[in-house]
Amino acid sequence: MVKIAFHPLYAHPVPEGHRFPMQKYELIPEQLLYEGCITTKHLFEPSICTDETVILTHTPAYLKRLKNLELTPKEERAIGFAQSQQLIERELTIMDGTVQCALFALENGCALNVAGGTHHAFVDRGEGFCILNDMAIASNYLLSHQLAKNILIIDLDVHQGNGTAAIFCQNKNVFTFSMHGAHNYPFHKEVSDLDVGLFDGTSDETYLNLLQENLNSIFSKHSFDFAFYQSGVDILSSDKFGKLNISLEGCKQRDQLVMKTLHQKGIPVALAMGGGYSPQINIIVEAHVNTFKMALQLWD
Repeated sequence: MVKIAFHPLYAHPVPEGHRFPMQKYELIPEQLLYEGCITTKHLFEPSICTDETVILTHTPAYLKRLKNLELTPKEERAIGFAQSQQLIERELTIMDGTVQCALFALENGCALNVAGGTHHAFVDRGEGFCILNDMAIASNYLLSHQLAKNILIIDLDVHQGNGTAAIFCQNKNVFTFSMHGAHNYPFHKEVSDLDVGLFDGTSDETYLNLLQENLNSIFSKHSFDFAFYQSGVDILSSDKFGKLNISLEGCKQRDQLVMKTLHQKGIPVALAMGGGYSPQINIIVEAHVNTFKMALQLWD
């Protein structure tokens, strides 16, 4: 059975100005249950990620400052959230969600975190609504426990996974692939193992062809025993910040392409939802729900 990480904390506490996009965290599992795609047996509640697991990736000093609410106003502005005990608890719960998804994926082939994809967090700082880096934490957990040897991180959020790229820049056991808007945040890009920068207005056909070509290239040169997939839906043409011209159908085909490739190759995968900022919440939810439906179709 495909397992799905969800916790009520995912949508709370959120500053009032960020409430709208955060509604998706509650609405995604509700929609999947309503449509009969899943039952409550698919869902599990993660707990708080342990310090020991977090500091496999992040510095002990940074984690201590987070837990003691010692970030400076400048650091808070870079992240985009005001620090609070509840916010840190939320972040640590999301981290555990992706770690547990990785373990479930090893058993069942695939697992999904309703939140996560916090790819802008570096070892000692956060930015872009990301405080800790869930896929980096989960990757290092698998490596340190000898549960995987060669990991692929596929990051298809419209924003480059700069924190992830920096964390693994010297690690030959993790291959980072980011396909993102070339002229979008972050404006200073880090260097992934493979970066594909997209022009503003990129269409479905161009996007999907580039994705196929680059996946083919990666798998022709490398082999992997685990994958993470950051499936942000801010690539949509309706997204306020995306700058691309990808339709709902194109986004669905993107997920199909990635997941069918991994399924055919027998590579377990843990997914996290990443960004999505379309003005209509129903579009965000539909795009994310399509991701879950594809995973359920292949692995459940």
